Amino acid sequence: MSEYIRDGVKPFSGLSSLLHIDAKLFIAIIIITIFGLTTIYSSSGGDLSLVIKQFTRVTIGIVTMIFIAQVHPDNLKLFAPILFFFTLALLILVLFFGVGNTADRWLDLYFIRFQPSELMKIFVPLMVAYYYSDKPLPPRTKYIFVTIIIVLTPVLMIIKQPDLGTALLIGMSGAIAILLAGISLKFFIGSTVGGFLLIPVLWMNMRDYQKERVLTFFNPESDPMGSGYHLMQSKIALGSGGFFGKGLFNGTQSKLGFVPEHSTDFIFTAFGEEFGFLGVILLMTLYLFIALRGLSISVKATDNFGRILSGTLSLTIFLYVLVNVGMVIGFLPVVGAPLPFMSYGGTSMVTLFATFGMIMSIKSHQRILRK
Repeated sequence: MSEYIRDGVKPFSGLSSLLHIDAKLFIAIIIITIFGLTTIYSSSGGDLSLVIKQFTRVTIGIVTMIFIAQVHPDNLKLFAPILFFFTLALLILVLFFGVGNTADRWLDLYFIRFQPSELMKIFVPLMVAYYYSDKPLPPRTKYIFVTIIIVLTPVLMIIKQPDLGTALLIGMSGAIAILLAGISLKFFIGSTVGGFLLIPVLWMNMRDYQKERVLTFFNPESDPMGSGYHLMQSKIALGSGGFFGKGLFNGTQSKLGFVPEHSTDFIFTAFGEEFGFLGVILLMTLYLFIALRGLSISVKATDNFGRILSGTLSLTIFLYVLVNVGMVIGFLPVVGAPLPFMSYGGTSMVTLFATFGMIMSIKSHQRILRK
């Protein structure tokens, strides 16, 4: 007779066992975070205040990750609907009371200012995994349509802010969750064709500056001092780094302000200028390792919820990396996507650590079949 043993089946050693932390994942994340802090300090001309603020956010993120790693996946599943609908309510508040410079994306509670759309990056996959947790897989067509509604509801609300970049990333994370649940090839082809047919509708509802970004992507040289400035300067800075880089604190394009947003969306440019091609290869290897480690945890999970959630979160984080890197090297339009664990930011940093807290929770509490 087989039985499931929930906790303590796989032996862990030392502190990582006590805290339910995957040491390999944690070390890779910390190395990338150190790269980020170093690049922020260097590209800002030695502005220690930015580093202190980011370090504080990283510390809060690590504490959040450790806390979530202690939570059993069954409890994550239990609270999934509450977290999803609560954040949905926050997005409604953003539409009425949101603040921001170019878009109303933040809620200002006086003692804290945060971006609810960032939370949806983990709560959409969490909700989809919850919905499929007790469904037979691959799911029936009616179940797929329900999950499409789950994904599109926050996506459409975020587009209204407007924040097209975040909306597209959340939409893709939902699509990844649906794909991991398993769909027929016929449905996949049909939905892909349908998505392409909706592009004209999306274009007609885009703001002028968003359309300008897309057009600039195809021909940045058409407006080198205007809409094409970011992308052209980004390419110049990356190219100037060469194979070995200019060295720490020796970057010129980023430090002198030629590359805008060099601590946030374009931090990859600043890193590449100072650490060169070798540094970029090391950074991308770390990101790839994190994604593969997460997928390994997904494959070993023994229930639908754990498999879908850990697999979706792992692939989604790597997707964010590809989008950001593709954006700064000119392979994708500029959409305002931060580089995970590198870019300066509060809500996104804490959300990323929370994401891996969930993945580590699934690994450390996974059920293992004993003969």
